Amino acid sequence: MQITGAVALVTGANRGLGRRFAAALVERGAAKVYAAARNPETIDLPGVVPLRLDVTDPASIKDAAAVAGDVTLLVNNAGSSTGASLLGGSLEDIRLEMDTHYFGTLAVTREFAPILERNGGGAVLNVLSVLSWFTAPQVAAYSAAKSAAWSLTNALRLELAPQKTQVTALHVGYMDTDMAKHVDGPKIDPAVVAGLALDGVEEGRFEVLADDISRNVRAGLAGELPGLYPALVS
Repeated sequence: MQITGAVALVTGANRGLGRRFAAALVERGAAKVYAAARNPETIDLPGVVPLRLDVTDPASIKDAAAVAGDVTLLVNNAGSSTGASLLGGSLEDIRLEMDTHYFGTLAVTREFAPILERNGGGAVLNVLSVLSWFTAPQVAAYSAAKSAAWSLTNALRLELAPQKTQVTALHVGYMDTDMAKHVDGPKIDPAVVAGLALDGVEEGRFEVLADDISRNVRAGLAGELPGLYPALVS
């Protein structure tokens, strides 16, 4: 689909990658950009329409859909990162990861799918992660939720095809955002990631692998598990 003239809604648009998505959509000529966040007063980006939306709150999602009935591009970007491990982390944190990345993405897409259909089909862009395919104890809850969101994305792609709604998945490693501020090592500019993802939407691509780590891990899925997890080799 074409970004120019599109009406987009970006969840989690008040900071990080979401803010870069909203800015890039404005720059690319979107007719309207709903910048959604739990606290819309935190959105200070010129040229967007702030919108209250908590992806873990069904009533909030319905209210947002009632306002944004002209959407043709949905960007499911809202996220959380608790750092919870599966054995030692709190179940509350683990549930938050799943409620945000899996159930939140599902709930928002279910609410907006009929809107996209009425408006010609449009597109959905789901922000996933290299951690959809790889995990470690310190990111286990996040990774499990992103893996579930990957499976969700594949299923939605099939379910939404009859109404001509395109579904694109974005996979990326560490970005230079608050969520990864504790990470030492290379981080990609989120503005670059947003640009690559929107290019993928315009090109009708199923997946966008935004960096080398995502491409390498994706390729590694075809190999034996110790290739991704050397610690399994005793």
